[in-house]
Amino acid sequence: QVQLVESGGGLVQTGGSLRLSCAASTRTFSMYVMGWFRQAPGKEREFVAGIGWSGGRTAYGDSVKGRFTISRDNAKSTSTLQMNSLKPEDTAVYYCAASYSPTNRVRTTPGEYTNWGQGTQVTVSS
Repeated sequence: QVQLVESGGGLVQTGGSLRLSCAASTRTFSMYVMGWFRQAPGKEREFVAGIGWSGGRTAYGDSVKGRFTISRDNAKSTSTLQMNSLKPEDTAVYYCAASYSPTNRVRTTPGEYTNWGQGTQVTVSS
């Protein structure tokens, strides 16, 4: 079981930026595909971004394309979500997710991930 710890959430004004980080407790991090999801009150968990083994493959939810960037550092066992041009509708709890994968395929649904962080709150004020 991989433990994931998110950090970097907080309160920001519309148009601002935040950088979320996810630290994973595994020595085989390079074999995990990573993802970020978010969940606002009363809504389903939504795919935000995903990344393959080494960063060469990425995918984004339609609502964040062009504003968010996912990356990873296999040497440090971390994944990062850079969020720019934030909007009030980006307000949610953001979760890091990981799944050991024999293939370098980006996964975009919650059911495809086996490990989850505790979440970090992001609030964008108008």
